[in-house]
Amino acid sequence: MATLKVLGAGPVKRGITQIAAEFAKASGHQVNVEFTGAPTVRERVFAGEVVDVAVVPAATMDEFAAAGCIAPATRAKLGHARMGLAMRKGAVAPDLSSTEAFRRAVEKADAVVANLANSGNYVAKLVGDLGFAADKVQRQPDAVKVMEQVASSPQQLLGAGQLPEIRELIDKGVAVELAGPLPDALQSVTAYDAAVAAASANAAAAAEFTAWLATPAARTAMAATGID
Repeated sequence: MATLKVLGAGPVKRGITQIAAEFAKASGHQVNVEFTGAPTVRERVFAGEVVDVAVVPAATMDEFAAAGCIAPATRAKLGHARMGLAMRKGAVAPDLSSTEAFRRAVEKADAVVANLANSGNYVAKLVGDLGFAADKVQRQPDAVKVMEQVASSPQQLLGAGQLPEIRELIDKGVAVELAGPLPDALQSVTAYDAAVAAASANAAAAAEFTAWLATPAARTAMAATGID
């Protein structure tokens, strides 16, 4: 039996971890799952780190495919994540029902905190496009750091992130609450994929895992974490 190394990014962590445990029980293969920020995953894979399965935004997976870093036939679509805002626990939730309401919420906040991944880049550009100065957005390496800053700061902050990640961190006890999703006109939807790494020494077992990720049961598990 093989021991698989899964390196991933994004809000699919919760679903992947659950599905990996179910796959391990059924197959006998051990699955070690590590999640970090998408830029870090990209950097590590392009630096030649050997992994068995990569889990990243579809745009990053396209880059991996073009560079020959993955086995394209093993690519599995995991679903989509949408963006939202969090606030410190106990704060009054802003109206996020429209573009103008979102603009007012950002104006009232001391800052919007976002990660360094593509989702954070989207938020930074969005806030800038609405006429705010660059320093209206503060950046943190990942979703955990974003929400910890929102929870602990005496300032009135809004934490931007993908909805499944916000909900997971709330469930883990981070003292934030979901303010709401971005309004439809401003929403950003990110697709996530998994694929076997071209350099995997356990390609057959890794392909079993990515095939498992495409099953109806796996998709149901993903949906339960907010990935649609």
